[in-house]
Amino acid sequence: MGEGLDEVDWAALRHNYGTAEDVPGLLRRCAGPERADADEAAYELENLLFHQGGWICPAAPAALPFLLRLAASPHVRCRTAVLDLVAMLAGEAGRVEERFVTPGWAGAWDGALPGVLGLLADPDPEVRRAAADIAGACTSPGAVLLPALLDRWRAETDLVSRLDLALALGRARTREPVGERYEEAGALLHAQLDSPEPQLRLAAVHALAAGDPGFATGRREMLLAAVRDPSVELWRQSSTRESGAQGVQAWTARLFPGPSPAFTLGLLADHPDAEQRVGGLAVAGGLLAQWRSPGASLMPVLVGRLGDPEAEVRYRAVELLACLGPQAAGHADAVAGLLGDGAARPDVRTGETVADAALWALARMNDPRCLPGLAAHIAGTRSGFAANSAYHGGIHGWHWPVLPALHEVLTRLTDHVAPLLPAVCDRLAAAPRTAADTGVLTRLCDAVAAWGPAAAPAVPQLLDLLRSDETWPAAARALAGIGPAAHAARGPLLVRADATTGHHAALAAWAHWQTGGDPAPALRLLAPAAGHRFPRHTLRMLADLGPHAAPCADVLRPLLTAADPWTSVEAAHALWSATGDTQTTVPALLNAVRHLPEGTYLPVTLPALRHLTRIGPPAREAARFLHDLPGHRLHHNGGWRAFTEDEDVRLAVAQLLAG
Repeated sequence: MGEGLDEVDWAALRHNYGTAEDVPGLLRRCAGPERADADEAAYELENLLFHQGGWICPAAPAALPFLLRLAASPHVRCRTAVLDLVAMLAGEAGRVEERFVTPGWAGAWDGALPGVLGLLADPDPEVRRAAADIAGACTSPGAVLLPALLDRWRAETDLVSRLDLALALGRARTREPVGERYEEAGALLHAQLDSPEPQLRLAAVHALAAGDPGFATGRREMLLAAVRDPSVELWRQSSTRESGAQGVQAWTARLFPGPSPAFTLGLLADHPDAEQRVGGLAVAGGLLAQWRSPGASLMPVLVGRLGDPEAEVRYRAVELLACLGPQAAGHADAVAGLLGDGAARPDVRTGETVADAALWALARMNDPRCLPGLAAHIAGTRSGFAANSAYHGGIHGWHWPVLPALHEVLTRLTDHVAPLLPAVCDRLAAAPRTAADTGVLTRLCDAVAAWGPAAAPAVPQLLDLLRSDETWPAAARALAGIGPAAHAARGPLLVRADATTGHHAALAAWAHWQTGGDPAPALRLLAPAAGHRFPRHTLRMLADLGPHAAPCADVLRPLLTAADPWTSVEAAHALWSATGDTQTTVPALLNAVRHLPEGTYLPVTLPALRHLTRIGPPAREAARFLHDLPGHRLHHNGGWRAFTEDEDVRLAVAQLLAG
């Protein structure tokens, strides 16, 4: 590593995992002769100095000159990995607020930039590409960057390196002061629009769109031709993108941010490459997860892909039809044709098949042809649906093509409880042999609870589960959902309430009340808990007590102004349920829904809307601002939840306004 490394007081500096005294050893390992060890050390440095971003740690400026020294040394085995880390740090320094950038970074970066620009002429094209990527990621002014990038362009003969240079030129043109060569860079990029190389044309549009977001408008066909050309594979070698057809499709689709499906329809046109067809569906999923209106235009193409020879294409097409749910019900026959398609998704460990996605789609369409297959899943003779719920971030323009957990499918089939109950009862009656079996029973109990009184035939099996220390809480929730029809459970539930403490005791007493028992035990156990820091579930149970919970009013009122919106909303509902007070409760609930017309949806919004609907006319103020909802989907989570959350919240708004 040369001189200076041991002169830094690394122990006094911090990185993402504490003191930076381990950094010099890792830097030395990066310079070592063994490729695998050098790569491992570079990866560890990335984790320590960058991790998931969000700040520039104090150790980063001290490490930067040594990282550049490694990158400039031809014998170093991990040069591009080191430069990837430099690009991450340079980009993050421009994204985060200034207070999250450690003092000294700006000076260290100014000192490192000449070395970065010098690497644009390195003999190794991968290093040149990485240097161009850093130049595009950093926030240095165009006046400094453009001369070096333009000079390199004239000498560069490697096509992939030119792609990275073009993108770097586009970004550098957006950074003031841009200097005297701004117009020259623009002219060069415009000239690439006529290049015989499709990917150079694509890079030029992206580069020019960096300074003009509407630049891609009117160039849709040029972009589609480039993205769907076999030469799109060149981007896998690029330092800026490092992706094949699917990644380039998604990246280019972001140039068209509105609800128009025109570009997506171009991607969905038939193509001999399966990755192209999969990528088109991925972009379609991102568009549909963001906007409501493209569904009608895209649906015929999705249906057309149900017969694709590639399993992943069929899976994604039917999964998107499942997401559209009721809107796609007219195509249920085509979906039902896939019920026997046992092809599994490639490279996916969960075992999901095309047939599983078809079952989910028919369930979303409320089509009874899903019932035999779901009964087999309930019995455990088929796998594919997850045992537990999973949540995916609602990333803008992205869709996670995954199936829900089995109980989440069942919960929505309230019109088909009777034909599903025999399979559920049989599974509930089977003694669990493993922890996984116990988890399945617990989740099935959740479905039974959602089905309510219609699930009363399951009471005998639930009473058996009530005797088990592992399954009784889930059984209690299910019995409470069934209500007075589960009156045979009152005695055992009261025994559980007396034999346990804390939340479980309150749960048993509440379930005793829900099945028609005495409210006194529930009130005795729930009232002291209502003031706890996170009382969401307690507050919901307290609300079910109605006027019996009136003695808790003084405990509930201060919670209406809690910083946690869940506490505020559930406390408001409980207080209204207990006392009928609308003067203080309605404003608290309105606060949780007020920003819905602006497109802000949080999970707490839905229960707040439902509570306002129960309150009725005193909540009419909500009608003033909830009449006009935006055209994009209202959701917090990604995947299929982006669609169901949007449906649920719009239905809740409609019910509130109708009331």
